[in-house]
Amino acid sequence: MTDPDLAAPRPGTLADHMRRGVLFAADCPSRQVLQHVTSRWGVLLLVALLGGTHRFSDLRRKVGGVSEKMLAQTLQGLEADGFVLRTAYPVVPPHVDYALTPMGVEVARQVEGLADWIEGNLWRIMQARREREVGLVEAEAA
Repeated sequence: MTDPDLAAPRPGTLADHMRRGVLFAADCPSRQVLQHVTSRWGVLLLVALLGGTHRFSDLRRKVGGVSEKMLAQTLQGLEADGFVLRTAYPVVPPHVDYALTPMGVEVARQVEGLADWIEGNLWRIMQARREREVGLVEAEAA
């Protein structure tokens, strides 16, 4: 959005912003940030980096299933948003470290809370999935 008021910090919660409709606007820049932070790899990388500075290869090993391409793209997005600091050292072979910025620590703690909730309630989620599958099978049989 091109609204100059968006650049100034606004008090309130995400729910307040959503009620105002800013986040629902198709061209709201917060959507891209939300995508970077809440993507599968974004969440996992932010939580992994809460543990301290990591090299690219360390992150790739730690976050199972992420390809080099997706790891690089996700780190670039988080870096562009100001959440990740990339430090390249002029050595051979190249050495690059990734760490959270102070703002990155803030957002990482938020998504860590969500990830912790999911982990703590995974049994309930899986139970709901099983119940839905049973209901679908029963509906097809009827």
